[in-house]
Amino acid sequence: MKHTETFIQRAVDIAYENTKIDHGKPFGAVIVKDGKIIAEGVNEVLALHDPTAHAEMQAIRKASELLQTSDLSDCELYASGEPCPMCMGAIYWAKFKEVYHAFTEEEAARIGMSTRYVYEQLALPSEERAIKLIRLSREGSKHPYTLWAERSR
Repeated sequence: MKHTETFIQRAVDIAYENTKIDHGKPFGAVIVKDGKIIAEGVNEVLALHDPTAHAEMQAIRKASELLQTSDLSDCELYASGEPCPMCMGAIYWAKFKEVYHAFTEEEAARIGMSTRYVYEQLALPSEERAIKLIRLSREGSKHPYTLWAERSR
């Protein structure tokens, strides 16, 4: 069995076990560096009452802590399911070059776990989205972006 097959199988196996123990939704993820698994995550949304506790997010958090960096560009991510928009955002921020997944969004949709709505909403101009993004001006406040720019010089 090739390494990629071993790693994707591990992601599927931990997703299955997570579902079997009724701990969370049926998703698992592993992060690999230099041919070795360095972090794993399962969906813990139900157990933690945390909508961000997706398998990919949990694995990214663990890998970043272990490596003491948010740059995971020298790692690969293997996910049991096609990543949702939130997880894809984190995948981009972590700078992964390759992400592998076993099951598709269409397969997830068949069991009521589609993320298509979120992808569709994010593709709309902000004024057309179901959740309104409203800017409140803070003129006269100390601006954290200014401080960041000054400290980053």
